[in-house]
Amino acid sequence: MPGAGPGPGSGPRLGIGIGLGIAALGVALAWAVHRLVPAVPMLTAAVVLGVTAGHLPGVRGLVRGRGCPGLSLAAKRLMRLGIVLLGLKLSLDDVLGLGWATVVMVLGVVAATFLGTWWLGRRMGLRGDQPLLIATGYAICGASAIGAVGEVTDSDKEDVATSVALVTLCGTLAIAVLPLLQDPLGLSDAQFGRWAGASVHDVGQVVASAQSAGPAALGDAVLVKLMRVALLAPLVAAVALAVRRRYGAASPGTSRGGRRPSPVPLFVLGFLAMVALRSTGGVPAGALLGAQTAQELLLAAALFALGSAVHLPSLARTGGRVAALGLSAWAVVAGVSYAGVLLTT
Repeated sequence: MPGAGPGPGSGPRLGIGIGLGIAALGVALAWAVHRLVPAVPMLTAAVVLGVTAGHLPGVRGLVRGRGCPGLSLAAKRLMRLGIVLLGLKLSLDDVLGLGWATVVMVLGVVAATFLGTWWLGRRMGLRGDQPLLIATGYAICGASAIGAVGEVTDSDKEDVATSVALVTLCGTLAIAVLPLLQDPLGLSDAQFGRWAGASVHDVGQVVASAQSAGPAALGDAVLVKLMRVALLAPLVAAVALAVRRRYGAASPGTSRGGRRPSPVPLFVLGFLAMVALRSTGGVPAGALLGAQTAQELLLAAALFALGSAVHLPSLARTGGRVAALGLSAWAVVAGVSYAGVLLTT
């Protein structure tokens, strides 16, 4: 009708479209950075580009204004989809093939890292859910685990983004530092691979760290790492139950978002379903490759969106404590995993 204005939903839809478009552009730039400098993982580049976009004059207003709804959607929904597809990297046969001693070692490393980092973060007085989120990232699988736990705890976006930035930075540093320690620590190639898999945060960072010691080290590193990834589902489910109990006791039927959290989030069930599907051996190689590409793109978009929510002046106010926790947690996971590797090989 002439003179009619936009429909009531056009504003939010436009904001979502703008935000998703910005995220897609960020993913394209992150992919280009990775192609030009293969040592820089695409997910790491996505986080850095997101932080840059959130502070770049001329772009900052769009990111924090009209594009905010779409970026928030990317940070939540696309993260969930990426985590579901992450399950296709894991086969139960591969995990059990490493032996029960290695399984027990990984359980010990994850438990010690998670509980130790969480305790240290609380003792240091970090704000909000940062101790829990950072502990999860170090113990399980970096940014993906932080995003998953942030979903069920309804954590503040800035807490999630700060935790992702810290874990990504330390994991990236591990790519350069760990290979230099193999000979001084007296690790064989296989032992070094297991150490990298047990102590480095993100799957891509594990690959980059372990490949310097050859294919045998790389194979063991990826399998040990994926065993840690497998613990994402029970950890998220446990956190969800704790949140449900907390808010159920305070005000039955509600949470911070006005609803009672599900005992087991749907995306965790999706992750487990993908693990079961991969374990059947019936998924074609082409489908696995396509799922891996889709997973990387989805997580890159989510991490770009999370990075865009980082506010560096606020981060600087707690930067010293956050950095101290990051270094302490790095020492914990590296030390415990090193001892575990020596005891089981």
